[in-house]
Amino acid sequence: MPFATTAPLRREIAARIPDRPFTVVFWDGSELPATAGEGGPTFTVRSPRAAAHALRAPGQLGLGRAYVSGELEVDDIDAVIALLDGWQPPSLDGADKRALLLGAVRAAGLTLPPPRPAAELVPSGRRHSKERDARAVRHHYDVSNEFFALFLDQSMTYSCAIFSRGAKTLEEAQETKLDLVATKLAIKEGDRVLDVGCGWGSFSIRAAKEYGASVVGITLSEPQAEEARRRAEAAGVGDRVEIRVMDYRDLVGERFDAISSIGMAEHVGAVRIDEYARTLAALLEPGGRLLNHAIGRLRHTDAEAGAFSERYVFPDGAPLHLSRMLLALERAGLEVHHVEDFRLDYAETLRHWAERLDANLARATELAGPERIRVWRLYLRAARNGFEKGFISIYQARCEKV
Repeated sequence: MPFATTAPLRREIAARIPDRPFTVVFWDGSELPATAGEGGPTFTVRSPRAAAHALRAPGQLGLGRAYVSGELEVDDIDAVIALLDGWQPPSLDGADKRALLLGAVRAAGLTLPPPRPAAELVPSGRRHSKERDARAVRHHYDVSNEFFALFLDQSMTYSCAIFSRGAKTLEEAQETKLDLVATKLAIKEGDRVLDVGCGWGSFSIRAAKEYGASVVGITLSEPQAEEARRRAEAAGVGDRVEIRVMDYRDLVGERFDAISSIGMAEHVGAVRIDEYARTLAALLEPGGRLLNHAIGRLRHTDAEAGAFSERYVFPDGAPLHLSRMLLALERAGLEVHHVEDFRLDYAETLRHWAERLDANLARATELAGPERIRVWRLYLRAARNGFEKGFISIYQARCEKV
């Protein structure tokens, strides 16, 4: 390798960031110890390629690439998330940044920039066009059905479970959520129901089997649709559950008594939220009901999503503020009757998912590969932290077509 020592980089970090509640171990075995607290997490920089990622894309994206590629390891993901929540790094001026950059170049040598990790999706095309939305959704969901089955409940429900009404297990909490949605929508025998973003069909099947509805479920993922159809047949409701691979914007000229949209509006974005609400409202019969279940941002100073999530988790995902979602629903001619939040329920749901994924880590890695697993282990914990700390929440808004 064209480098001799990490001393230049260690020296500049120590000088520019004198108070460090974390430890850094470098590829040559040298260490920059923590200077504050009880030591905090340990970051292991496994090769100069980690520094090269950070140089190529300074900030969250470069660090994310180094982590996903395995060039940057952490000993405790939860401790890193806590660090990022509470630690305020020093303000670095131009001279500081240039010094750090020069130290990294001297330590890493003049190497070619490493390629982006394969797990990264670089969005292309017009934002929230049908084609780009389809690519974004498939990037997240088309890992494999078996992968998701490793950490979801038996119904394969990939949305907030409800523990706060007495459920003790993830399975019970998801049943509680599905029944709550059906009850809020007042689904009855013979109703025609649309399940937008139906996933693996958990709500579609529940509404048909337990409430007697005829359900159309739509998803952009063909593997999801295939599994949802199989599950509907196995549940004995294949004749009352139709699963389609299609965009909600392509539903024209049909009418429904009720519409459930569970965990789908987050993919719509501010530029499409009014169109989304108008489209769903137009599909309802007069007096028809809509239940919109979506994550919402709580702080108006936050961006829609960070660079890491944009490329690795939910490309183009954009949780909106509750006020913006309700405005879109009202503009579409829907009367909002009831709004309820389940912030801590989602935190508990994510805790269960993370524990189940870790318990099946070997098989999950076989299915998804090490890059994706690093993404998912970080994503599930960071999302849980967001709900616990009040950065985001989850809302159910029940509406009726006026």
